[in-house]
Amino acid sequence: MDLGAALKAFAAVFPAELPDKTMIATVVLVARYRRPLLVWLGAAAAFTVHVVIAVAAGQLLGLLPDAVVTVATAALFLVGAAILWRESRQSAKPDDEDHQVADAENGATAGRSDMSVVAASFGVIVLAEWGDLTQLATAGIAASTGSPVMVAVGALLALWSVAGIAAAAGRTIAARLPVHHLQRAAAVIFASLALLTLTELL
Repeated sequence: MDLGAALKAFAAVFPAELPDKTMIATVVLVARYRRPLLVWLGAAAAFTVHVVIAVAAGQLLGLLPDAVVTVATAALFLVGAAILWRESRQSAKPDDEDHQVADAENGATAGRSDMSVVAASFGVIVLAEWGDLTQLATAGIAASTGSPVMVAVGALLALWSVAGIAAAAGRTIAARLPVHHLQRAAAVIFASLALLTLTELL
């Protein structure tokens, strides 16, 4: 049991997912349906699908020579760091998000069964998360560590935690902690993981 692989996955995925569009989508879904647990269940199921796909892709990548896997993994982290840093430089638009959430709160919630709320949440998150940086990072870590199960555990715990935070208090956190700070912190972590991965070649 490689706890290091799980911790590495958690450390990469958690900070990168906090300022992600998926967290905002979860906040909007909770505002619309006002059933945070059901929204979380749908989001958690969507994240599980993505992690399974990412780990499977990582296993295929892991069939390549070790040096290639290491360089590819480091490259994924560096690209992720660059994207996160670039996004952090874009001007924040809190008013747009407030209007989006306000519009969601005005949406109809009556007549929605529990399963339909879970299904709707699953559909939104599974589409929003497709090809996301955290999915690519999970694949890279699974390939480089050779511990797909533990990487999946770490990534899932991170994603489920972020979904839980978003469902419970996402809007409050977003209002008090600027998104660009979270993005820059995540970019630094991604860059550090890239350097750490490259040291394996030495």
